[in-house]
Amino acid sequence: MLKTIRRIIAVIVIILACYGLFTKDYDMQQYMMFFLSLLMLVMGIEEFQNGQKMYANICIAVCLFLLFISFLGF
Repeated sequence: MLKTIRRIIAVIVIILACYGLFTKDYDMQQYMMFFLSLLMLVMGIEEFQNGQKMYANICIAVCLFLLFISFLGF
């Protein structure tokens, strides 16, 4: 279930990044950062389930940082 969610969010992030890269329109960058933070949250949850707490804590810290940055953009 988490792998499917991770792949869907990764595709959304890639689409938003390519849109900004090709059109030079960076209005969607806040949304890309928001979905990137969700991706890091899902990766952190997966790492907790695998028993790798150090990587999980790093992923969740990065998630919180990206969430803060995306909310500053809104």
